Amino acid sequence: MEPSYSPAWMREPDVQKVPKNKLDYLQKLVFESASLSQKELLPFLMALAQRGKTEQISFSPEEAQAIVAAIKKHSTPEEIRKMDRILKLMQRQSR
Repeated sequence: MEPSYSPAWMREPDVQKVPKNKLDYLQKLVFESASLSQKELLPFLMALAQRGKTEQISFSPEEAQAIVAAIKKHSTPEEIRKMDRILKLMQRQSR
């Protein structure tokens, strides 16, 4: 079941400037991708990117930087490694 509370990273001051619908979208991404293997992650990210286009959700570079910094601040070293892998996959897909 998806958490109904606001995680600590969403309460960071710089993240407060990001619209709530974008933060909800990201929280869903984190929740849904938590149990995926490396092999399952790329198709998931591609589907999520398509859903983001359909729902017209995009992030400015400033929003993305604030969100990544906030999430990393509240993450374990393993979570940070996983996040870095996801970010690299997403960068490859956007080229």
